[in-house]
Amino acid sequence: MTGRVPKPSKAPVTSNESFNIAGTAGTAGSAAGSAPAATPVATKGRILVVDDDRLVLATLVHGLAQAGFDIVDADNGDDAILLARQHKPDLALLDIRMDGLSGFDVAAYLREHLRIPFMFLSAFSDEATVNQIKALGALAYLVKPLDVAQVVPAVEAAFAQARERAGHGAPPAPVAAAAAPADPLAQPVAIAVGILMHRYSLGAAAALARLQKLADREGRPIEASARAMVQALEQLAAPGDL
Repeated sequence: MTGRVPKPSKAPVTSNESFNIAGTAGTAGSAAGSAPAATPVATKGRILVVDDDRLVLATLVHGLAQAGFDIVDADNGDDAILLARQHKPDLALLDIRMDGLSGFDVAAYLREHLRIPFMFLSAFSDEATVNQIKALGALAYLVKPLDVAQVVPAVEAAFAQARERAGHGAPPAPVAAAAAPADPLAQPVAIAVGILMHRYSLGAAAALARLQKLADREGRPIEASARAMVQALEQLAAPGDL
């Protein structure tokens, strides 16, 4: 569920609140977006996830949904603001550098107009980026590449910080440093979701649901169906005999 909205004003926002950095430097890619992912009724909270990299977005949507969060995802800043207004997430996880509105633009809008706390996810950790993160008052800053095993505890800590800020006005607790990133190629579900997103022009949540239906029809775990899909495409992509 995505749509286009007018770009909000980019009024400067300042804050003395602290932030935290976890992860290691890496790279980013292309785009996708969709409505809330199907998750268990009793969730840990609703998160708006925004990233213009298909694989990163699919990985985050799947991993955070499996961890018990209700997910709303978008692949650009304009849709992120529209979805935030519609779904009122408890927290936003924002990529920084995207076409159109940046993660900083979205964060400023969320803070000024919706009072939604946020954290950043980016491949960039230069001084100017870090200074702007400080000024906006992010709960945390995660540096790519990393995997869901790193993101989930950081998100849980950010939720705790947001509740502490709202309830008691106490300074935020530090986000635990993430473990070393796992091999992204060892995540067949995320890769298969990215394949389906690309092939059928689906959002991450719809692609994940399609993969789950395929696994149900095949009578095997979603990981097994995802692995089979990836292996089949690898065979098709392999050079033929000359």
